[in-house]
Amino acid sequence: MQTILICLLIAVLLPYAAKVPLAMAMTKLGRYDNNHPREQQAQLTGFGARALAGHQNAFESLIIFGIAVLTALVTNNVTDLVALLAIVHVVARLVYHVLYLLNFGTLRSLSWFVGIGASIGILCQGF
Repeated sequence: MQTILICLLIAVLLPYAAKVPLAMAMTKLGRYDNNHPREQQAQLTGFGARALAGHQNAFESLIIFGIAVLTALVTNNVTDLVALLAIVHVVARLVYHVLYLLNFGTLRSLSWFVGIGASIGILCQGF
């Protein structure tokens, strides 16, 4: 159980870690506009736009992964397979974000499928 909880913690922190390159890109527009960050983010292109999309996708992914992990916990189906799938999800999400920043679309999409597949696999263990 400890493994999946650690993976859940990492998944919770990933969107905030993904904010770092986004903030760097926003700063390159002159300064980080803390009063109107969404307006400033809408102006981003290239690396900055990819950093924003990766940041947003990390939150989207967290919802599915979080529900899957909580389902495994509630149904008392915390197995070695669930732990392995949780690790696969976290690694896939880390790789996903790096590939997003580097603009490797096809590999990024493959990593996304691995991550979502791992989450669905965890969810299915609850049946």
